[in-house]
Amino acid sequence: MKLVFFRARLAVLPLALSAAFPSFAQNTSAGTLQEVVVTATRNPQLLSSLAAHTTVITREDIENSQAIDVVALLEREVSLQRVQNGGVGTVSNIFLRGLPALDTLVLVDGVPQLGQDAVASVGLENMMLDNIERIEIVRGNVSAIYGSGAIGGVIQIFTRKAQKTPSFSLTAEAGPRGTGKLSAQASTTAGDTAISVGASRLTTEGFPTLNGAQNLNANQNDHGYQNNSSNVSISHKFNEDHQIGVQTIQSQGTVRFETNYGIPTDTNFSITTTNNTNLFTDDRFGNWHSRLSFGTRSQANATMYSGSYTDTTGSNTRVDAIDWVNTYALGSDWLATAGVNGQNQHIETSGASPFDVPYNKDRDTHAVFVGVEGNFGPVSLQINGRNDSAGDLNQSTGYLGGGYALTDAFKVIGSVSTAFNAPPLGYLYDTSNGGNPALQPELAHSNEVGFQYASVGQWVRVTYFDTRIENQLNYDLTSFTFTNLARTHNTGVELSYKGNIGDTKLSASLTGQNPVDEVTGQTLARRAKTLISLGASQPVAAWRLGADLHYVDQRNDANPPNPSKSLAEYTVLDLTAAYVYSKEIKFTARLTNASDQTYQNAYGYNQEPRSLYLGAVWTPKF
Repeated sequence: MKLVFFRARLAVLPLALSAAFPSFAQNTSAGTLQEVVVTATRNPQLLSSLAAHTTVITREDIENSQAIDVVALLEREVSLQRVQNGGVGTVSNIFLRGLPALDTLVLVDGVPQLGQDAVASVGLENMMLDNIERIEIVRGNVSAIYGSGAIGGVIQIFTRKAQKTPSFSLTAEAGPRGTGKLSAQASTTAGDTAISVGASRLTTEGFPTLNGAQNLNANQNDHGYQNNSSNVSISHKFNEDHQIGVQTIQSQGTVRFETNYGIPTDTNFSITTTNNTNLFTDDRFGNWHSRLSFGTRSQANATMYSGSYTDTTGSNTRVDAIDWVNTYALGSDWLATAGVNGQNQHIETSGASPFDVPYNKDRDTHAVFVGVEGNFGPVSLQINGRNDSAGDLNQSTGYLGGGYALTDAFKVIGSVSTAFNAPPLGYLYDTSNGGNPALQPELAHSNEVGFQYASVGQWVRVTYFDTRIENQLNYDLTSFTFTNLARTHNTGVELSYKGNIGDTKLSASLTGQNPVDEVTGQTLARRAKTLISLGASQPVAAWRLGADLHYVDQRNDANPPNPSKSLAEYTVLDLTAAYVYSKEIKFTARLTNASDQTYQNAYGYNQEPRSLYLGAVWTPKF
């Protein structure tokens, strides 16, 4: 069978474009090989034909995992490391290829999520999986496709969409420490209009997140967390070539947290409200496909300190974005892409204490991008270029990738690329939290080479990457100011596997990397050199049993390293079980941290002990 990757892309283009917005094609018997992905180049492609190392988490994967939020789910993926200040709902960060969330572009339905405050928060800890249909993870420098922030890669989250037939589900779960979750999802169609709505509520009394032995002034009360989320999707097809739609997702997370200063009786709360809306039109005119979207993401945070230190601080950050992407089919083997992007980024803060210095800043960004992808027989090629203007910054980036099909199943893949990241407004202007107007943008260069095996029911990808960054953004704990690190460097090898052996679903990932400050030669803070994840899911009669194992190598929580802040390696095992009682009722159970491992992924912060959660899912048939 001759491999003509882009003929395959074009063959699925009409289906994928109509399905990707508002839904995605389901796996066929070929499994991962037939997965349609849109994030890697902005065009629908089969996963097996991509140049960038991409993995996909489907709705089926989400349900089988029984994970509670996006952070818990992502740490199972190759080159992704979770850093969290305690349990569910606490401040979280995801390192992709040794880079923090600041250097990984997170999108929700195409809308960028990075906050413009001094925390540069994405808010993954407040994203509940009940509202999410699918996640696509693209690794490596792809600024030439997406602009600022895409140095480590792109994580795109797609919210729930309407199904072809009316559906409804109600899920309830209960666990230790007063934990309870209730969620409902419904979808229907009315003629050519599809509607999906959902809502969820999670509450927990939590556990003491700060370790008392490492933080002598810590309040040892339970941290407590409450989350209310909702999502709505409405789309209308005028015909097979033209449709419009709107997608919204909202969440509000309230967390009680402790500090390592003050006195043990202090109480502190933080409330974060995030709203994400995307309005789009999707049109095809012969070989030309046009997608125009208007997106907005706003996040309001209020933090209240009471006790020995009293203050109320707040921040409101907002990004309004317009994206126009045009794709033109050049014959049967080539696609051309061109588009424009514009954003208005805004941040305003408030504070009651003399130490707070409120500020109000805006920044406009503009970009144009082009790309072409195609193949010459067994050789596939992808070229992208982009120019971004952000305030006084003007930056051009490029991507050149391709592959050579050795056989029907084996392919060699490589790429070279450049990327950049503009400092968030808070890093520049929040003088009460170390803002530095002299910060320079991060500049990155990456080389990759990989090998892929893709056959029915089996997919393996091995990638070697080499990424150098100039002016990496960093918070200096000596001067308490944001600074630039002159040069950082990370080389590593990633291995991803996803497949079936009989009825058993298997997944595995291995990451070996060396993220260092090239000037000092020291390993970057909190970065693990080795990450391993193994997963298995097995049906047994009316049951489905699952297990996930995660290993994280030792790290240091300081830069330069401090022996007193060393973080030990850890291995955590999670177990799941689901029992199909009837066509409409399913019972679930998950045992997190089954071996009751004591571990930390941020110095001074406890992680969840062994916990058993029981639940039920009701899905009436219509």
